Amino acid sequence: MQSKALEILVGFFVCLGVAAVFVLTFRVASLETTSTGKTYAVTALFENIGGLKPGAAVTLAGVKIGRVRSITIDPATFEAVVTLDISNDYASIPEDSDARILTAGLLGEQYVGIVPGGAEEPLKDGSRIKFTQSALVLENIVGQFLTNMTAKSAQSGSDGTQ
Repeated sequence: MQSKALEILVGFFVCLGVAAVFVLTFRVASLETTSTGKTYAVTALFENIGGLKPGAAVTLAGVKIGRVRSITIDPATFEAVVTLDISNDYASIPEDSDARILTAGLLGEQYVGIVPGGAEEPLKDGSRIKFTQSALVLENIVGQFLTNMTAKSAQSGSDGTQ
């Protein structure tokens, strides 16, 4: 009788552990939705989107206001065209706002952060955000640092100074 109770208890804790993993997975993937189902779409051009993916969060002052709908390439400029679905609850964002690709958390999840401008006219469905800041790619930063350090050491070696 006691082994049967122990087996039920162990089974309960295993189910609880599996449920906790599911909750954690959905939290990390941030699959929760915005406050209303109605959205409007705006686009932004980026030179480099890093690891941004469709479904990533769009935030304003740290508050989630939408999601990335799609990412395509502009055939004329070869830049990434990112389409953002923003909740109608936030329909007063100034049209001169800028969009930045930022990184959140230890896992490096990337998202789009909107920094409001000062224009009177708000973004509308089909608007394009003109001011953007691409993702910081760690490999590019390290490569520039190494190039600069190599150039400095080569220059100090050719000057005869050590």
